[in-house]
Amino acid sequence: MALTEERQRTNPVRRINKPDPATRSRGGQRFLLVGLVLASAYSLFPVWWLLVAATKDRTALYQSNGLWFSGWHLWSNLHQLFTYEDGIFLRWTANSFLYAGVGSLGGTLIALATGYGLARFRFPGHGLVFACVVGSFLVPIALLTLPLYLLFSKIGLVDTPWAMLIPCLINPFSVYLAKVYTEATVPYELLEAARLDGAGEVRIFFAIVLRMMTTGGATVFLLAFVNTWNAFFLPLTVLRGEQNWTLNLGLYNWSGKRLESGVDLTGLVLTGALLSIVPMAIMMIAMRRYWRTGVTLGALK
Repeated sequence: MALTEERQRTNPVRRINKPDPATRSRGGQRFLLVGLVLASAYSLFPVWWLLVAATKDRTALYQSNGLWFSGWHLWSNLHQLFTYEDGIFLRWTANSFLYAGVGSLGGTLIALATGYGLARFRFPGHGLVFACVVGSFLVPIALLTLPLYLLFSKIGLVDTPWAMLIPCLINPFSVYLAKVYTEATVPYELLEAARLDGAGEVRIFFAIVLRMMTTGGATVFLLAFVNTWNAFFLPLTVLRGEQNWTLNLGLYNWSGKRLESGVDLTGLVLTGALLSIVPMAIMMIAMRRYWRTGVTLGALK
């Protein structure tokens, strides 16, 4: 006993102070804040460089600091961009809006109808059809470009707006998103009540289902719009005449003229690239309220 008491006196038990939960929480918040700041800087860095480059003339573009302004030539660059080759840039912009806007709108309507049918109707081969939908959006679009070109060549649609619009109307991934959203937001009981009141299936879809799927439809439309707006390989394959080119394809052609003919259009390409991101930014801001509504409805449920 005496030996044990002597050891306790010579080797006292050390108390371990546990960290305060509030301190750990503040440390985690600081770490998360630093990560978000770094991720934001990484994402905005190309936009900042593009904005700075669009304000420079040809000399300053190659001889000045690439991350800071050197003169202000944005308005003259815009004037050259809109007047070069009789304003072909405006034609490319209109084509991009046609392909991305009309194609995405029609594709969204078809996707919502198909997703609603797969989610709320049972028919022979239902599982097989859904498996085909899932398998279809796992195939890269680049692998489908050549078969589409061969098909459009046989029916005479190459170098026409239909060669871009038809592929935009069919998007298996949008169908999958619409099916999942329908299962989460459209109850069977509401559909049965509408049928008991004498409503037909077409009226139910347009009067009830579409209104309940506004948030999902906005998401499908935005994803399809961005995908079509940024498309490059498909228009490069199926569009030949520059009057039908998209904005990305036209800017790509301008960037290659320096090697082909010695004409340096880098300033116009950078200014056009800066303008090309404006529609997508506007679309994101315009669609934000639909996502906020969807989050609020989910919280209330």
